[in-house]
Amino acid sequence: MTITQTKKLDSASASSSAAQASRLGLIAGFALLLALTVLVAELDRLIADAFKAQGVARNPLEYPLTAVLIGLAANGLLRLARIYGRVRPAFRTEFFLKIGLVLLGVRVSLGDLLATGVAGLVQALVLVTSVFFFTWWLAGRLRLPATLKAVMAAAVSICGVSAAIAAAGAVMAKKEEVTYITALVILTAIPLMVLMPVLADAMGLSPQVAGAWFGGNIDTTAAVVGAGTMHSQQAQEVAAVVKMAQNVLIGFVAFALALYFAVVVEGGKGQRPRPAAIWQRFPKFVIGFVIVSALATLGAFTPGIAKEIERAGQWAFALAFVCIGVEFAPGAIRAMGWKPVAVYVGATVFNTALALLAASVIFGALGGG
Repeated sequence: MTITQTKKLDSASASSSAAQASRLGLIAGFALLLALTVLVAELDRLIADAFKAQGVARNPLEYPLTAVLIGLAANGLLRLARIYGRVRPAFRTEFFLKIGLVLLGVRVSLGDLLATGVAGLVQALVLVTSVFFFTWWLAGRLRLPATLKAVMAAAVSICGVSAAIAAAGAVMAKKEEVTYITALVILTAIPLMVLMPVLADAMGLSPQVAGAWFGGNIDTTAAVVGAGTMHSQQAQEVAAVVKMAQNVLIGFVAFALALYFAVVVEGGKGQRPRPAAIWQRFPKFVIGFVIVSALATLGAFTPGIAKEIERAGQWAFALAFVCIGVEFAPGAIRAMGWKPVAVYVGATVFNTALALLAASVIFGALGGG
């Protein structure tokens, strides 16, 4: 056997070993994720029982908060044990979230979906346009790189991680910039998920207005659903629909950014994006949600089956909430300095105030919900 053949065999063996290690890591990570989610369900039951024993009917510490805290604790332990990288492929917040959102359609009638969706789309157009250009302007004032500016503006104005990834692909942003924005999204979404339901109750907002506020302001869809869950079932449904109305705009914004960078930033160099890119970026899970909602409205599911679908959706959401905590990367924020943090916080404050105003007008005064 020649030296070249020996090297090829060694290379093939190494590749096979790496693939096997990756599969084992994926399996181990998913098993760990399931165990953590079962732990969350058990803790949620124990906490609810403890509050009931004290005469409190509703558990104020809803399962999204418990799941995120368990995820953060697991995150720290996995990093300390230096095995985080091996099991990380199993932590897929977006995947579990999309499953939960599709199944959520069983609770939303087609009539409610159309009414809320139209109002949500109007709110989405107002918020996405205003918040995007405010973030773009503020990032320009602090001289952030053009690619980071684009990714951040898309993340804050639309839906966090999904929009950041779509925008990054459109403008050829660095991987480090996407990682950084992802960490910022999670860092701001967790406290907003907890605080906004409390503030909504303190301000006496209706479930429709509260849900529209959550959906229009919190960047990550998982935290939007979490905030709605912590407030009320109706707020959860409105929040999810409103956020999906914003998700629909991902493809259009990504296409516009790609066109802008190709024509303006890069001076016409490279291949210009095609309109088909809008469909490629379109969040397909929205279609699944609409289909399930339509089937439920037409009576395709018996009450028992509908209940099981709803329960499966809750488990999918719980998996997503655990993943939020596990995927948080604090090191990414320290590496980028204070300017991007200042822009992100400023844009989030602007978004919070504008979303409250828009929700109060569209879903309150005008009765959009």
